This record gives sequence, C-alpha cells and structure tokens, in this order.
Amino acid sequence: MHASSGVQGRSAGLGLALVSALAFGGSGVAAKPLIEAGLDPLHVVWLRVAGAALVMLPVAWRHRNLVRERPALLAGFGLFAVAGVQAFYFASISRIPVGVALLVEYLAPALVLGWVRFVQRRPVTRAAALGVVLAVGGLACVVEVWAGLGFDLLGLLLALGAACCQVGYFVLSDHGGGQDGRDAAEKAEPPHPVGVIAYGLIVGAVVLTVVARPWGMDWSLLGGSADMDGGEVPAWLLLGWIVLLATVLAYLTGVVSVRLLSPQVAGVVACLEAVIATGLAWVLLGEHLSAPQLVGGFTVLVGAFIAQSSAPKAPAGPVAAGAGTGVPAEPAEGELSGGRAPH
Repeated sequence: MHASSGVQGRSAGLGLALVSALAFGGSGVAAKPLIEAGLDPLHVVWLRVAGAALVMLPVAWRHRNLVRERPALLAGFGLFAVAGVQAFYFASISRIPVGVALLVEYLAPALVLGWVRFVQRRPVTRAAALGVVLAVGGLACVVEVWAGLGFDLLGLLLALGAACCQVGYFVLSDHGGGQDGRDAAEKAEPPHPVGVIAYGLIVGAVVLTVVARPWGMDWSLLGGSADMDGGEVPAWLLLGWIVLLATVLAYLTGVVSVRLLSPQVAGVVACLEAVIATGLAWVLLGEHLSAPQLVGGFTVLVGAFIAQSSAPKAPAGPVAAGAGTGVPAEPAEGELSGGRAPH
C-alpha cells in the first residue's frame, strides 16, 4: 500500500513539475507580443506581478505571521527574485530572442559558485568547476561569439542582470543563515513556500509600482490586440496567460512538485523550462535558433545542473525557486527549491 502511494505521489509530482515548467516557459512568449505592441517592459512586469499579488492576497493573509518572523527574507525575495529578475528578463526579451535570454539566466548557478569560491573563499568540487566551464562554453555557442556576438549586447547584459539578481537573493539568504540563524531555524518551523511567494509578489509589486509608474501606461493597449508571428491575439488574453498561468499556476505546481519528488528529479524537469521556452518561441514567435545555438543551449543546461547539484548545501532560509535556473538545491521540509525565480 505504501509503495503504491509512493509511486502515485511521484507520478503526480512529475506531472505537476512538467506543468510548472510549461507554465514558466511560456511567460516570455506571452510577454514579448505585448512589449512589441507598445507596452514598456517595466509596465508588463508590473501588470504581471501586481495581478499575481492580487490573486495571492488570501494566501498572504493566511501566512501573515511571516511578516513578523521573516521580514528580511520576504523583502529579499520580493526585491531580487521577483522585481529584479522579471524587470531584467522582460527588458532583455524586448531586444533578444526569448530562448537566448533564458539560457543566459542559467549562468546563475555558475555565478553562485564563483561567489562561493572567490568572495567567500570556500572550496568547490571539481564537478562544480566542470559545470561552470560547460555553462560558460555553452553560452558562448548560444551568443555565437565567433560572429562577434550575433545578438544585441545590451539585451545580453540585461539577461545577465536577471541572473545576477538570482545570485543576489541566494547571497542574501546565505548571509542571513549564519550559525546563530541556523540554530534558530532548527528550532522554528521553516517558512511556508507558498506564503513566501505570496509576500514576495506583494513586495515586488510595491517596488515595481515606484519604478514603473504604471499611471503613465497606455491602458488602451490592453483593449487591443498583439501580433504573434503574423496572428492577432487579444492583449487581455496574453496578460491573463502571464498572470494566471505563467505566475500563479507555475509557482503553485512547482512548489507541490518539489515536495512530491526528490530535488534532483525536480531539478532535471525544471531544466525543461528553457527547452519549452525556446520551443514555444520557435513555434509562436518565429524565433529560430541555429544548430550550434541549440547544442550550446543544451550544454548550458547540463552545466547549470552539474554546478547547482555540486554546490554547497543551501542556506537555512529558502532560496527562491524560478525565471531562471530551475535546478533545485536540497531544500528542507517546507522550503522553496533553490534556483528558480519568476520570469
């Protein structure tokens, strides 16, 4: 009976992880037509985060104790993993293909290991170093360095900024996870991941309201349509896709899947996010990648997975799960999986 329940749980977890990867992977594909229709990337980010925050308000109220118990964690998640990652990611896809922007974000595990090795001066394994080399080499193929960077340099830098925001959140969590913090964390209940997500979206919405100033947005564009590779799609439908599917559904299914699967299996499935995003952009937006870029993209994913899997044990606080590097670290019960930030 227990074995049967375990198999059913793993099957359900695998299905939910696939749904989460598909939902996350579609965010850029839905956002890019809105940006090309005239909406500023920051306004699209604000609409996504504010809309998802409204949907998650009941969850935030249920976990309102987190405001008192983990204010730094919620602020860091909202500022870096929500506002920072999404703002940089959506700005980057306004200039470069969706698949390329997402693959650049997969450098985050390599950047984390660089921080650990050169700033904290802690040793890393040979496998982790190999993962970094693979990720960087694969990225060189994705951006076609032999052709003098075939993509917009600013767009690539913006995508790298999204990766750095993920690293910033990891570092913030690790900084707050010193020995005293770890001892306290062992005595206290770990923060509920869905509650952290809800408050992260609220904090992100507040930050983005100040930065994006949505009162200056051309709201009439949401009543029109956007071009998706020659076809007209209602703008409100794309916005609903971004808010409900690519954010709320993606997070909820992702959190549940990590609880049902081992972190390693969830990490492998999460890597499909980049593949799904590239495939959707190919079919729906007509953004074709060359054979060397596809090989490079696969190499980036393999390197990111090796680097994240070989990283030092995650800090006591949860590391943001999402938009980006999709490979969970070893989470404690009830914590967020590492490496994914909403995008």
